Parts: sequence; C-alpha cells; structure tokens
Amino acid sequence: MDFANYEVGSFFDEMFAPDGSARPHYQAFLRRIGAMTRQEFDRRKEAIQASFLRAGVTFNVYGAEEGAERIFPFDLIPRIIPGEEWKHIERGLTQRITALNLFTKDIYTDQKIVKDGVVPEHYITSAKYYRPAFRGIKVPRDVYIHICGTDLIRDDKGTYLVLEDNARCPSGVSYVLENRQAMKRLFPNFFPEAGVSTVLDYAQRLLRMLRSIAPAGVSNPNIALLTPGSYNSAYFEHCFLARQMGIEIVEGRDLIVQDDQVFVRTIQGLKQIHVLYRRVDDDFLDPEVFRPDSVLGVPGLVRAYRAGNLGLANSIGTGVCDDKVIYAFVPKMIKYYLGEDPIIPNVETFLAEEPNDFKYIIDNMENLVVKCANESGGYGMLIGPHSSKEEVEKFRGYVTANPRNYIAQPPIMLSRHPTWCGDHFEGRHIDLRPFVLYGEHIDIIPGGLTRVALRKGSLVVNSSQGGGSKDTWVLMEDA
Repeated sequence: MDFANYEVGSFFDEMFAPDGSARPHYQAFLRRIGAMTRQEFDRRKEAIQASFLRAGVTFNVYGAEEGAERIFPFDLIPRIIPGEEWKHIERGLTQRITALNLFTKDIYTDQKIVKDGVVPEHYITSAKYYRPAFRGIKVPRDVYIHICGTDLIRDDKGTYLVLEDNARCPSGVSYVLENRQAMKRLFPNFFPEAGVSTVLDYAQRLLRMLRSIAPAGVSNPNIALLTPGSYNSAYFEHCFLARQMGIEIVEGRDLIVQDDQVFVRTIQGLKQIHVLYRRVDDDFLDPEVFRPDSVLGVPGLVRAYRAGNLGLANSIGTGVCDDKVIYAFVPKMIKYYLGEDPIIPNVETFLAEEPNDFKYIIDNMENLVVKCANESGGYGMLIGPHSSKEEVEKFRGYVTANPRNYIAQPPIMLSRHPTWCGDHFEGRHIDLRPFVLYGEHIDIIPGGLTRVALRKGSLVVNSSQGGGSKDTWVLMEDA
C-alpha cells in the first residue's frame, strides 16, 4: 500500500506537506502501512466491517427509505495528532468549557454578562433551549455542562477553529471507542513506538465524573443512563456506554418519583437512583414541567432535581450554549469571565438579526454558509457556493422571515485527510469532535471522533449526510 498517486491539492492536508513529503508524525505509520499488501489491507477492512456488524455499531437515520439503521462507515487510515498540537487543543478546550460553564451559571443566576452589555438579553431569552424557570437552581459544584463535544476544524493554513459546541447530549464517543478497539485488534503493529494515548478508559472517566455529581452525603450512588428508547439515532451508543460503565439503562417508564426521590422499578422492588446520565432533551424530560404529552420522561423528575435528591448530567438548560447565535459570543465570554483571548478562535460569524450583518448576508448569500441556529446533523444549512439559485432564494426568504434563527459564515476549506475510496486514496474533508468531561476537574479524552466527508468535495461530515469516521491517534510524544 502506498500513496504514490495521492494528490495533496490546495487544501491543508493532515498527512502530507504541500511538496508531497510526509509530515513527521505520520512517518512511522507510513512505514508500517507501506509494508502491507493490497490483499491484506482489503481483508482487514472487511474484517472490521464484519466486526462492526456483529457488535451492532450502527446509527439511525430518520426518514431513510432504505431502512433506518446503518453500519457506521469507518476508514482505516487514522488521523494522527502530535503531542504538542494536542496540548494546544487541550488548553483551548479547557478555556472554552470553563467560560461556557461560567456563562451558563451566570444566565441562570445574576445575569451579570447581560447587565454589563456583553451579551444582549434578547439573544438569551429567545434561545430555543433557554429555561428561565431554572434561574436560581443550585447545581452540584456549580457545573452545568458535564459532558461537552466541541467540534473543531482546520482551515487552509492548518489553524484550528471552533465550529460549534454540543452542550446538551453530545453523541459519538461510542464510535471513538469501537474504532480504537477495531484498530488494536487488526493492526496491532501500526501503533508507533512513540505510543498512542489510550481512549479506552473513557467509560471509567465518565463514571467517575457521574459519581462526583451525586447528591450530598451519598458516597456510593446508584447511577443510570436515561434513553428515549431504541428508535433514537444514538441508541447504540446509549447501550454501549451503559454496558461499559456497568450501570443500568432505563427509559422513562422504568422510573417513578416518590417523595421527590427517583426510583427504578426492579423485580426486587424499587431502587433509588441518585444520578442520571440523561440522553433525553429537556422538552421530554418531565411532563409536569415541559411537554405534558411526553412519554419519554418521568413525572416529578424535576422536583427531585430541584430538591437536591438527583444529580443530572447534563444539567437542565445547557442547550442555550448549543445555539449558534450564542456561539458567536463565546470569544466575548472568554474575555469577560477569564480576561483572556480565545486559544482556539471561532469561525467568523454574522448574525442575521444585527442590521449590518443582515444586509451583508442577504447581499452575499451565494458566497456564504448559512445555518439555522438550532439544527444539527448537517440539516437546516445552505452552502452558498454549492447551491442552486433556487436554494439560495429559498434561504433568503427563511432569513428574512426569522433573522434571529440564522447565522452566516464564510466557507472554510476544511483540512483533508487521505481516505480509502474503493481502490485508491483520495483526500476527504474532516473535522474533530473531542469529548470534555467536567466533574471535580476538567478531563479531556486524548483524541475524539474524527468525522470524514466520504462524498468527494463534500464539506458535510455528519453520518446522516453520508459521512464516516476515522480512529484518532494522539501521540504521547511527538514522532
């Protein structure tokens, strides 16, 4: 296997420099794969696909005509990050989640950032996932966002940028762990002598964090993962993580609240649950408080939370940080709360509700990426340069009708990575979703989910839009 005919192109390539030479941290890997025959490569690729099928490594696609459940596509060529580069990412992620937690605490308590004119109040109160009823609620350790997946990209110069934050129920970590297990089984000699940092202890790290948010005085908490059920797109992950942590997986119908305490029904009777890792959105969490028609949640769960008898990860109301309009203010949050400049900057962002930005967006929409403030998975988005005139005009109407709900950004030429495309290697655009845990301290898994746009030329890496993933190696020391 070799890369003799691989074209670097005009994008930042993760593996190769513009002159075609391999970047230093990939050289050990290239020596190993260079000794592999095509037949051996194909055999191992097929073995990984078979193992994923047996393990049920799947995701659900809502509305897919050919069937909702699919094997998650996986590319065998790993993305490798040298140690010093990862330290920069860690510093940036630590800074960002610290500021986001301070912001979340602030808007649910004193709202100083509003009073000081840093973030306009109407952007917060109009945010889809802002929960004003939870102002003044005390949360363990003053931490609201316990699990965060912050999506990072690199531009044409190789500079890391934050694309968005996922502070409600970030998904994808199960694929990180399954990808690594598969690579270790089938390519044990691929790992450079310098060493690849492990990600396989993530479940233990997650469990440790969940234990840290147990109610006061509970030293050995009972913990459960609350899932919407088997039709949820991330149900495989829910089951996988519960199994890895050795905790129960429950649905709303399995739980009952008595005397402001949460219990799970078992054949031995009721057992109290002290901590819930919830993978159910706020709206469906408790029909007494949110949607009364919800059958996914638990009546009275919020009462137990307010009474301090239940730890909840993530806390209620963290979705305000997922709003792409609020995202635009994170650099100001970092400056306001920490007195620092962002270590990893945002992508330049225009807010359609700001008059000058609105005019710029409307006049230049065919050259911009326009995003709905609260959509995910690659939906609710216009990539102007790749769209028809009819699609651009349709989005002009959307933005004009509801400017609060839209942002725009210049297209970023995401970095590319060699990817196996049937019978040869081609560059495909990628991003990176590291996973950050925040309990007693901030803990960042070394690597994360590298998502790859498998369609040629596509900038959309989401699995629901035809994307796949790669194993992500963080070197313990630079190769």
